[in-house]
Amino acid sequence: MSINVGDRVPQKTFIKATGEGPQPVNSDEYFRGRRIALFSVPGAFTPTCSAKHLPGFIDKAEDLKAKGVDEIACTAVNDAFVMGAWAQSSGAADKVTMLSDGNGEFAQALGLTMDGSKYGMGTRGQRFSMIVNDGVVEQLNVEEPGAFNVSSADYMLERL
Repeated sequence: MSINVGDRVPQKTFIKATGEGPQPVNSDEYFRGRRIALFSVPGAFTPTCSAKHLPGFIDKAEDLKAKGVDEIACTAVNDAFVMGAWAQSSGAADKVTMLSDGNGEFAQALGLTMDGSKYGMGTRGQRFSMIVNDGVVEQLNVEEPGAFNVSSADYMLERL
């Protein structure tokens, strides 16, 4: 069963790349008292994720914040080093917080995993976006397999 609007996001630990090395980020603490635009990609550096999904949130960061979003975060089933390198190479570093879900525990707890085995990727998080307000899902946009329609920054903005 997957998460729904009105549900509280599960308590899990992300890993964030920092100048001091990988640091744990407790999801309860991260989402508490803030409105976060969170999006998930199947993998850092993958074609749609790098050409469309992440750039859209970078480009629309100020527009999202003007609509009451405190922070924008991206999660993927990649390690913190890969997520950090992707942030640096894409110009996302000061606009989008990269949260590694390296073991896929957050995606699994949300009920939003996909099987990327035929591409050598194993179990990954589905492509989705959500607004999390003080730990509760306020908006949820889950893509059909292989699609990129409802999880974009533009789609999210239209609904804020």
